[in-house]
Amino acid sequence: MTKFSEFGLDEKIVKSVKRMGFEEATPIQEKTIPIGLEGKDLIGQAQTGTGKTAAFGLPMIQKIDQKNSNVQGLIIAPTRELAIQVSEELYKLSYDKHVRVLAVYGGSDISRQIRSLKKNPQIVVGTPGRILDHINRRTLKLDHVETLVLDEADEMLNMGFIDDIESILKEVPDERQTLLFSATMPDPIRRIGERFMHSPELIRVKAKEMTALLIEQFFIKVHEKEKFDVLSRLLDVQSPELAIVFGRTKRRVDELSRALDMRGYVAEGIHGDLTQAKRMSVLRKFKEGKIDVLVATDVAARGLDISGVTHVYNYDIPQDPESYVHRIGRTGRAGKEGMAITFVQPREMGYLRTVEQTTKKRMQPLKPPTWDEAFAGQLRLATEKITEIITEENLADYKAVASELLENYDATDIAAAMLKMLAKEPDQTPVHITEERPLPSRGGGGKGKGNYRGGGKGNYRDRNNSGKGRRGSNNGSRDRRSGGKGNYYKKSNNNK
Repeated sequence: MTKFSEFGLDEKIVKSVKRMGFEEATPIQEKTIPIGLEGKDLIGQAQTGTGKTAAFGLPMIQKIDQKNSNVQGLIIAPTRELAIQVSEELYKLSYDKHVRVLAVYGGSDISRQIRSLKKNPQIVVGTPGRILDHINRRTLKLDHVETLVLDEADEMLNMGFIDDIESILKEVPDERQTLLFSATMPDPIRRIGERFMHSPELIRVKAKEMTALLIEQFFIKVHEKEKFDVLSRLLDVQSPELAIVFGRTKRRVDELSRALDMRGYVAEGIHGDLTQAKRMSVLRKFKEGKIDVLVATDVAARGLDISGVTHVYNYDIPQDPESYVHRIGRTGRAGKEGMAITFVQPREMGYLRTVEQTTKKRMQPLKPPTWDEAFAGQLRLATEKITEIITEENLADYKAVASELLENYDATDIAAAMLKMLAKEPDQTPVHITEERPLPSRGGGGKGKGNYRGGGKGNYRDRNNSGKGRRGSNNGSRDRRSGGKGNYYKKSNNNK
């Protein structure tokens, strides 16, 4: 692996990268950064989670002239969330070079963005509609842009932004560097490359390398009415530090998040009907570790770059295999392992085979845990917590009272009482989940019609070894980067 110090980057940029805790480049970064630094056009076929923000961001930051107050770098992203996340990462990567970065996107006060644009950002990250809006208002001038990035181009195509993108490209100088990143290469994306790029080099990071090798994939054959109890028992046994549950519909997400809450888990849902403010609030809490389980639809999870997810549960198998790849790509990031478990109704096994053909990896069957195994999982978690306290904590202040307890009670009874206090018995509170029909019957090798892409790498832990606040408790806050607000970034604001 190449170290960032070996690319010939400005010392200030290397310093910022090290501050973020990065030393060695990921495969996409290793292939992309040298080409980007040479000023060549590039098409990168890679999913979210491969490190592509730094792959295109570092060469862009290197080229920024700090004395030039014009917009020199433009990144177009499909969603508000992705625009915010990219702008935050670019701000951090350029912290020591003092580059001014601004995110502009719909659903936010445009007058505030106009005021921020007057402060002369050097890099602008935005969604197509809002960028065009600022161009038409003449509040965003792109005639000095030297580097243009199209991030998740296939998603923008799926969302109907292709005309907007072409309109924006006409506002940018012909003499520029263009970097295009896409999980797949449909014909319209290829045509953009042909029309608007100069002899681009193609870099590929294959999805199967990311999904098949780093994410353990299992399926559970289960009837619809049994799914929720199986999910509850899995959460008890595996105790994931951060988990995402994918449901097929908005109603499904609402009912699942409410039912999980009733069973004592800290869960919230996101889907397309939520306000932007509510979605951002839920995502921020999830990133900060205040929510253990995020329940989401495919659309709501589009473009999200969430690190630290250890488990993905497909409560409903997606209709197309590319949606599956995108979903499980929420975990298994940054070279770590992840676990994905898919619930499959007996009539849906044909969809499972199609997914396996796409990922070129057979999913392993998993036997649903029993309630006794779920309880054993909670006892194990409590035991680990007690062991951790014994080995790490200063217990001197408690030993006098402990001695009194031992005089009156058997040591085994005291230990059992501690376990009972810490371990949550599996909750079987009745919940209502509306039954949904299985997907239309399909033979083993049918083709899905999907329009969803994605993938990535991530962090897998079989259980929450830290023993921090699970189920019904927020007291175990994790050291996790909070979600940003997508504001204007400059050095004096300390990345807030």
